[in-house]
Amino acid sequence: MTLRRRNFITLLGGAAAWPLAARAQQGGRVRRVGWLASSDENDPVAKTSIAAFTHALAELGWIDGRNLRMELRWYGGDINRMRALAQELVGLQPDIILTSTFVATVAFQRETRTIPIVVIGVTDPVATGLVPRLNQPGGNITGFAIFEASLAGKWLELLSEIAPGLKRAAIMFNPDTAVASTYMPSFETAARSLKVALIPAPVHSDAEIETAIVALGREPGAGLVVMPNVFMNVHRASLISAAAQANVPAVYYLSFFARDGGLLSYGVDLVDMWRRSASYVDRILRGEKPGDLPVQFPVKYEMVVNCKTAKALGLAIPPSILLRADEVIE
Repeated sequence: MTLRRRNFITLLGGAAAWPLAARAQQGGRVRRVGWLASSDENDPVAKTSIAAFTHALAELGWIDGRNLRMELRWYGGDINRMRALAQELVGLQPDIILTSTFVATVAFQRETRTIPIVVIGVTDPVATGLVPRLNQPGGNITGFAIFEASLAGKWLELLSEIAPGLKRAAIMFNPDTAVASTYMPSFETAARSLKVALIPAPVHSDAEIETAIVALGREPGAGLVVMPNVFMNVHRASLISAAAQANVPAVYYLSFFARDGGLLSYGVDLVDMWRRSASYVDRILRGEKPGDLPVQFPVKYEMVVNCKTAKALGLAIPPSILLRADEVIE
């Protein structure tokens, strides 16, 4: 049973729910949107996010198959496939490109400096070098940052709070696709304050995930922080399973990890971010320049705690976490 602590706004609905004015056909040619999705096309989280985005876009008057053509491609975390698909989409000369990871954005940067790119879900794009400024990014890239580097310390604090015997924490990431260096100062500051030893845990495969977590489980007072990364999204089943089998408490960065069986997550409301991003696509399609649109940071965060997983790990969820949680999975 899932208890929601805040009202949930239903995002999925048919065209019958859209205002008549919003359904009006935009004048002129059919616009083309190139969309490179980082997950697998069968991922239910991706389907929910896409539904939220397309519904919001339709409310603004842009309807796929009528005055808009979506060129959607999926790369499922495969970097080589991602690069090939980025080339393919740029070759179609779309009016706008949508993408959602740092590595995919860099791939598009190599292919075009003119087609507008809206990025949904990257770590601080100034810190990672995607844009020079937040308020007026210039160039052809703008969008919505999903995480600030300071969240790293928050994840470690939450891990220490939910696992009070924490002495060492592994920071897990894939070095091929993560921007780990952006987060490390915040991790290190929190680790000094909490007197917790940090253990870098770079991984490239399910086998390496399992090996690292099994080794961690042999250490007393060990825990895990999973860093933001498309690789981790795609391999979340392996992460959650390995942590459960090794009896390792873990904190994750998006809610679907906790809903899929992870212990605790804290991060942006992903569906809300995709819904908000429709406004930038609308504005660019109507003639505004991406370089004039400020990069936006999240306005909604959510904490999800899985009490069933906590019980299996022998942990009692502190009242302080239960009171702050947006969702508690019993």
